[in-house]
Amino acid sequence: MDSAELERVRRARNGDQEAFRGIVESHSRPLFRAAYRVLGDAGAAEDAVQEAFLRAWRALSRFDEKAELSTWLYRIAINAAVDVRRERKRHGSMDAQLPEDLDGQLAAKSDEPDAHRHAVSRDAVRRAREAIDGLPEAERVAILLRHFEGRSIAEIAAALGGGESAAKQAVFRAVRKLRAVLAPHVEMSRGETV
Repeated sequence: MDSAELERVRRARNGDQEAFRGIVESHSRPLFRAAYRVLGDAGAAEDAVQEAFLRAWRALSRFDEKAELSTWLYRIAINAAVDVRRERKRHGSMDAQLPEDLDGQLAAKSDEPDAHRHAVSRDAVRRAREAIDGLPEAERVAILLRHFEGRSIAEIAAALGGGESAAKQAVFRAVRKLRAVLAPHVEMSRGETV
């Protein structure tokens, strides 16, 4: 952690709200992106980030200055997003879907933009969305953080609250399950375009 950020943390610990506001301003965007990946809903992601900063404010006295503030905040935000998701699913107020911007990231690229290829691609995107959404929570968060947020295994481990080995296993299991679900469709699209 750089010295300016460390100073902000220390001032915020002593009740300096402006210092904490600086922390919020410098970290809110990446935390929102991560929460949005988990929730797929901008309003829910905003709620999760707001809850994460509230939790961070309350727990600031326990923050280890040797750690990276961004990783600590990231873990709090992921946990808040998972809590919001569970609560909304329990009350039926949130359709558990992946963010719509994943379409572009999941869709297969092609030099042949014909109608059939586009239809197969859209079907693959839909199936991928359903497959990711059907994963257990830890695997879902791990795959989204690794492959859509580009987070390291160490950051995923911190976000999930476990060790790096468990994070690697969660990513591995998620990839294996997604391949199993999507492999027949990939083979079908390859066979039909040859």
